Amino acid sequence: MNFESSTLSLLRIHRCLLALLVVTIFIASCKKSEEDPANQPYGRITFRFDQMIDGKPVVKNQLLYTNAAGNQYLVTDVMYFISDITLYRNDSGSRMIKDWQDIFYIDDAIPSTLVHPFLDKIEPGIYDSISFIFGITEEKNKSFMFVNPPEVNMAWPSVLGGGYHYMMINGKWMDTTGLLMPFNLHLGIGQLYHGTGYNTDSIYAFVQNFFKVSLHGSSFTLNDRDSLVFRLAMNIERWFEGPHLFDFNQWGGDIMQKQPAMQVVKENGADVFTIQPVTRLPAKY
Repeated sequence: MNFESSTLSLLRIHRCLLALLVVTIFIASCKKSEEDPANQPYGRITFRFDQMIDGKPVVKNQLLYTNAAGNQYLVTDVMYFISDITLYRNDSGSRMIKDWQDIFYIDDAIPSTLVHPFLDKIEPGIYDSISFIFGITEEKNKSFMFVNPPEVNMAWPSVLGGGYHYMMINGKWMDTTGLLMPFNLHLGIGQLYHGTGYNTDSIYAFVQNFFKVSLHGSSFTLNDRDSLVFRLAMNIERWFEGPHLFDFNQWGGDIMQKQPAMQVVKENGADVFTIQPVTRLPAKY
């Protein structure tokens, strides 16, 4: 083989290799494009929170309400945490919303806290139900994890167990003498005491009062690029009824150190929340 023939052969080989490389890159690029998460079907959801009494939005600072125990009362503040929001699929799978955060603060005096658009890309499909933790689990409820208001203002005293309040509902009730007395319906970590008093030196154990809420009637279908809005209502009157009557004249206005009172509130909390029909927004992404 002469020099010219040899050179032509090498050029042909190089062209073949180059063509093969181009084809390989093209195939890999197509495969990557197909597998790119941005190209996968997904939807998103948003929670909007309402505070209700007897089926209507709360009117604050007015003595308009009477609970199941017969206490007349008014409400001045409603603040609480929910966490670990979980979506359950009809195929027995589940998905916790946590890509952005997993603890959510709601305050009826701060409109921005009443709407939580979750950044998670949720797989389309049929979902049977939604649940969440009211409050914060023991594993996550650590002191000083919030450093800015308003969340930092929910701190639970270290001597009483630390971490953060699950809930603060403040207001006033009319006692048996006709006096308007302040109440702080505060739920958080409980304490067990030696003896009959509430001396912090006699605490011998702490009680975790967070609880799981399974929302009845929360099934939904999520389509590709759907944006669904759920309206969650806290029905405040239900904290005072079923399965137990909560009577301010029995428990007084402050329950932070009264675990039996917090236990009543906790057990009444299972049906406090209701979910409203879903709104389907136009796709924007």
